[in-house]
Amino acid sequence: MQRLTSPSKALAVRGQLTIHSAPSALRQHIDWAIQELLGASVQCHWTAQALKAGTFKTIITWRDRQGVGAQLTSSLRSWHYITFEVQEDSHNGGELFRFTPELGIHRAVTDLSGAVVINEDQLETVLRNNHDEDSIRAGIAQIIGSDWEFELEGFRGVNHQEVSTLRAI
Repeated sequence: MQRLTSPSKALAVRGQLTIHSAPSALRQHIDWAIQELLGASVQCHWTAQALKAGTFKTIITWRDRQGVGAQLTSSLRSWHYITFEVQEDSHNGGELFRFTPELGIHRAVTDLSGAVVINEDQLETVLRNNHDEDSIRAGIAQIIGSDWEFELEGFRGVNHQEVSTLRAI
């Protein structure tokens, strides 16, 4: 399996790893993989995932060198049973990695607001390989990761419901 890499390792970035769903049996292994890349001081605080019985979720933020997001993604994608996303941001944009067991991995460049950026080469490829409106729309949806967004939105909604419930108490 090819490791994901980023061009420069020197630039300091901030990032967030959100594991939306992981089986209980993998939690310790995931902790070790994260600590290997981010340091032993990083602790995962796992909570039950209400959307998928028997699974857990966690969110970790970091500041480190550019490329750590790609390394985390490469490490975590080897466990087929987890669902996660990694956002790595610098002063000029960043990268977004999304993984679901059904869809696999999606990688995209993002702007300062976190929106997926489509470049000219990607658009030219879609237009060159597709000749009707529906296939062009499907090609663009693939580039921006619409299927991954749809899959992960349910997990994000659970997180927002918990926050709003806590605030309502």
